[in-house]
Amino acid sequence: MSFLPDKYEKPASNPRYYKFVKGDNVFRILSDAIVGWIDWKDKQPIRTHEQPEASIDPAKPAKHFWAFAVWDYREKAIKILEITQSGIQNTILGFHQDADWGDPKNYELKVVRTGDGLETKYEVRSAPPKPLNPEIAELYKKTYINLENLFDGEDPFDAKYKSSKQAPSNDFPIPTEEEPFGTVDTSPIPF
Repeated sequence: MSFLPDKYEKPASNPRYYKFVKGDNVFRILSDAIVGWIDWKDKQPIRTHEQPEASIDPAKPAKHFWAFAVWDYREKAIKILEITQSGIQNTILGFHQDADWGDPKNYELKVVRTGDGLETKYEVRSAPPKPLNPEIAELYKKTYINLENLFDGEDPFDAKYKSSKQAPSNDFPIPTEEEPFGTVDTSPIPF
């Protein structure tokens, strides 16, 4: 008998937020992004729409962030991904502006994380565009997410917190008999 059960894994600190782990991180963007600036006070995030004139800690300037809903293929769950790394943002923006790729909600992305601490590096890859799996689209439609709540310091998954902005609709095209998506597969496209 051991202190902890066999194959025990410590749960993530907040399982509703997507965090990059070492190795492959495959996800599908489900929502439009909100953008702003994130600063920290007493280990709590402070998000603003506009860049602050001065950071709370002058040694750590506020960072520009993007936040959006994603499908996490590893845990098969809808989560929020917040990106502050400019290299990742630049690569996704490049895909978005490329006529061959377009809207990043139309394909899976893989972020490969290597290294630790200041040596951490990220490489972003994309799979060819394909329709979103209808089961994921249906689950997303049923999930309450209001990303604007992040600016109020409230839970974006909790409908009792009403942001100054209305929650967007979680509409994704669901396949019809005229336009079927094919077989249902919730696994990511192999890269």
